Amino acid sequence: QLQLVESGGGLVQPGRSLRLSCAASGFPLRLYAVGWFRQVPGKEREGVSCISPRGVDTFYLNSVKGRFTISRDDAENTVYLQMSDLRREDTATYYCAARGAPNLPVCIFETPEGRYNYWGQGTQVTVSS
Repeated sequence: QLQLVESGGGLVQPGRSLRLSCAASGFPLRLYAVGWFRQVPGKEREGVSCISPRGVDTFYLNSVKGRFTISRDDAENTVYLQMSDLRREDTATYYCAARGAPNLPVCIFETPEGRYNYWGQGTQVTVSS
């Protein structure tokens, strides 16, 4: 089965950290750009971060710059999102998505639905004291 599975979410206090994982099965994630998106009820899904297939280029939502770091481990067919100094407004369901070649630009945040090949089912991150 071709799929992406997110994990690592949970309930944390403000200021603490979480690392989310996006693991691919059935296809080589190394050949895809991978984006992280988040969504809260009643709002549009927003792009949080993205990493290019080679891992050279990374992109971040302005509000998470300096706090979140995206990385990939090709041997594990996994992309990570390290989230530090979490804030209450980071609370959301986080999704990863894979976008394959030859799509350019490789990383996009606008209207991602239909523009990424695969989506995970999401993992919940709740930041609360």
